[in-house]
Order: sequence, then structure tokens, then C-alpha cells
Amino acid sequence: MRIARFTTGDDPVYGLVDGAGEKIAEITGDPLYTKIELTGATHLVEDVRLLAPVIPRSKVIGIGKNYAEHAKEMGGEAPETPLMFLIPNTAVIGPGDPVVIPRITEEVSYEGELAVVIGRLAKDVPVDQALSTVFGYTVANDVTARDLQRGDGQWARAKGMDTFCPLGPWIETQLDPAACRIRTTLDGDVVQDGPTSDMIHGVAELIAHASQAFTLLPGDVILTGTPAGVGPVVSGQRVDVEIDQIGTLSNPFVSAE
Repeated sequence: MRIARFTTGDDPVYGLVDGAGEKIAEITGDPLYTKIELTGATHLVEDVRLLAPVIPRSKVIGIGKNYAEHAKEMGGEAPETPLMFLIPNTAVIGPGDPVVIPRITEEVSYEGELAVVIGRLAKDVPVDQALSTVFGYTVANDVTARDLQRGDGQWARAKGMDTFCPLGPWIETQLDPAACRIRTTLDGDVVQDGPTSDMIHGVAELIAHASQAFTLLPGDVILTGTPAGVGPVVSGQRVDVEIDQIGTLSNPFVSAE
């Protein structure tokens, strides 16, 4: 099942997207918290504005260096345990929304990733039960200011600035997270192409590890790391992140006025 959050010009609503990704059947309520029912209204995807499929009420948890080849390209070895960082929910934007490059950075990178949307409260979850906490999966771009990352010595500002966490186009609830492929294009040229099976720490392990430190709440998002091929993006360019079985997240990059 694919669940989108969208607007036709009024308040945001949710809908079920068909297999072709062309039509949305509107539903009532918030599927993370309430029982959903079809309203009878349908829309063409091209006629609505898709929004971030989830706005975390609590947190986005990022995972660093979770692909060995990416760790190498960043000049280091992958950590033995998952490397976690937090991103504020104010960084989240949706498909088509511009990523705004602030004046305080001169070196911004794209990072295409699989994102996990948590569906129920979870604390100290064992690995063998971790996937039962998942509501679904979406596509993410973990935008990073590399110069600030190096200068700060930690990642909060570099990865948490406004608009630096695009999510979308919708949530896929039925997916094998170890059997996907992430492809990122920059202005149409492929720059990343790798299978999620190359993750060092799989989704279940990431959830279990995160839940040891943080209580996970419905709507929390875990970014699972990026494959090799990260690189710079500048104002005027567009980044598309595609994950088969989910869809494509596309965002333009612009300079702050």
C-alpha cells in the first residue's frame, strides 16, 4: 500500500496511491494514528501537490557511514556500531520543494537514502522484533554541508538546516528493505547506484540500536545511510533519488535570497 500526503490547495490530506503512481484515492484521518476510510474522492497525482509523506512530531535519526564504499570515499572505515545523529523536523520538506542553500555554506552534497517510518512506540526492541515497529518506507535525500561538517566536528548543523531533509514521494508499507536499489541522478546523470543489501547494519539492527537510546514514536524517521557516489550540488541543479518499489523524490536546489 502506498500512502501519500497531499494538498489540492486546501488543508493537507492523505490518500492511497495506485500501483502506477497516477491516481490518489483520498482517505480520512492520519493513517499513523487513526483508522482510515475512503472518502470517495479521487485525484490524478499530476493535479495535486505532494507533500512530505510524514512530518515527524519527534525526530529524524540519521545513520552515518552505513555502506562500506561510502565510508571509504569519505576517507575512513565504517564504524563497528551504527553511527547516529539527529535531524530536527524543521529540516523536512516534500517532493518538488526547493532545498535552500544558506550563505553559511559553500559545499553542499546530496545523499540518496532509504528512509524508515516508525509506526508504533518502541523502546529497547530486540532485532528479531524490530521490523514489526515499521509503518513503511520512503525516499530521502540527506543533504549535507560538508564544510560545516568538517569545521564543527559534529553533524547537527551540517545535516539539520532548514530544507535539508527531503522526504517522499509517498510511503510504501509493503517492502523488503534489503531488496531495493537506490539510484541518484544529478541533472539527469546517474551519480549513485547501489543496492540496500550493501548496508553494513540492516534496518532491523538500526531500529533495535536506535531504540536502546531513544524511545521511538509513531512518525519518527530513520535514514539508513547512503551508498557511494555522494558529491557536490549547487544552486540551479536538481537531484532525483529513485528507489525501486517506492518511487522518485525530486528536488531543485536554490540559493538563499
